[in-house]
Amino acid sequence: MPGEIDLLSLLVPGLLPILAGCVLVFVVLDLVLARLGFYRYTWHPALVRIALFATLFSGASLLLWQ
Repeated sequence: MPGEIDLLSLLVPGLLPILAGCVLVFVVLDLVLARLGFYRYTWHPALVRIALFATLFSGASLLLWQ
């Protein structure tokens, strides 16, 4: 994974596109889980949401880092 990406002659961190993609996936997944009532069965819904995003972002980062 490159350290920086040239985006319209602006250097952005290499993890920024991964972060943007994970935010989109997280929003969709969060809406689906909320609609299914998944968060009613968890002890702390906000903590589960943060853990879900952290898992998505770290998993995607590790898969693309080589």
